[in-house]
Amino acid sequence: MTLEDTEQTVAGIVLAGGRSRRMGRDKAAMDWAGEPMLARVVRVVGERCTPVLVVAAEESAAYRSLYGTGGPPAVWVTDEQPGAGPLGGLAVGLAHAAQAGARWAFVCATDMPLIEAGLIDELLRGVTASAQAVIVNDAERDHPMAGLYRTDAADVIAGLTATGERRMMAALDALATYRVSVSNPEWLTNVNAPEDLHRLHV
Repeated sequence: MTLEDTEQTVAGIVLAGGRSRRMGRDKAAMDWAGEPMLARVVRVVGERCTPVLVVAAEESAAYRSLYGTGGPPAVWVTDEQPGAGPLGGLAVGLAHAAQAGARWAFVCATDMPLIEAGLIDELLRGVTASAQAVIVNDAERDHPMAGLYRTDAADVIAGLTATGERRMMAALDALATYRVSVSNPEWLTNVNAPEDLHRLHV
């Protein structure tokens, strides 16, 4: 499948509800090349996806620091269940993407500042008729936060969270998941701690 086949039906979901414990401050608001890291990620995702949904509860640091401050177009989704983790964010994000008419959604985290639109393009080429999720595997591990998910899987994911499940890997086990490699593994880089930020900026 190509972007031309799906450009009207691929939403973007940026999961931004984390507490940034290891970083010690809100990662979403951290400066990256002159703009908040979240804005950078939203802008790149918006090159391929419409709408771009930012999932962050109103009490989250990302929402408190960035809501209403401008930046690239995004729709804030704030009905994430507190404490449900990224899996809960995925469930509500997919539900909202389905309501917006999208069949597929690209999902990533706010702390992936090296992401490029080429990642979405390469994932789209991995979509098959039977797939419910297409995620990156770098030969060492799966990356569920760098993937395409069918929006009609929202109920399946919500069912997992209702049992107390919080692991993103549980979604891959519950769905028909296809794994692809990508040409640039740096797209997958996460910024989790101050030393990560320093290393990438050096």
